[in-house]
Amino acid sequence: MSNNSLPEAIQTRVRALFSTARFSQFAGVGLVGATVDNVALLLLVELTVLGPVAAKVLSWELAIVVIFAINERWTFADYGAMTPRALGRRFLRSNAVRFAGFLVTLTVLAGLVRGFGVWYLAANLVGIGIGFFVNYTCESLYTWKVHQDER
Repeated sequence: MSNNSLPEAIQTRVRALFSTARFSQFAGVGLVGATVDNVALLLLVELTVLGPVAAKVLSWELAIVVIFAINERWTFADYGAMTPRALGRRFLRSNAVRFAGFLVTLTVLAGLVRGFGVWYLAANLVGIGIGFFVNYTCESLYTWKVHQDER
C-alpha cells in the first residue's frame, strides 16, 4: 500500500468504482448470473422437494461459478495474474465477497416470501437487485483490486 492519506485512498477507490464501461459489463454479467440463478431456482423448487430458501443456496453457487468465469475473462480481464494459484485465490475471494451479497439476497428472499407471501422468483429478483451493489463494490475493490490501477 502506498503512503496515501485516508481521504486520497477513499477518493481513489470511489473513482475506480465509477468506471461506466466496467459497471456496464458487470451489470451485463450480473444479468446472465441472475438468469442462471432464477432458472436453477425455478427448476430446483418445482422439480425437487427443496423449498425456495434451500434451493437458493444451490442456484446461487451455480450462478457464482458462471459469473466468476465471465467476469474473469471479460469485465476484469486486465486485472490480476493469470497463474492457476492467482486464479484460485480470486475465485475463493469472489465466493467470500459474494457471500455478503448472497446473505442480502437470501434475507430479502426469505423475508418477502415468508413475511409477505411474495412469489419466490419475484422476491429473488428484488434480493439480487439489492445485493448487486454490494457485489459490485466488493468485487471491484477486493477481488480484482481495480483501484490499484487508478493511482
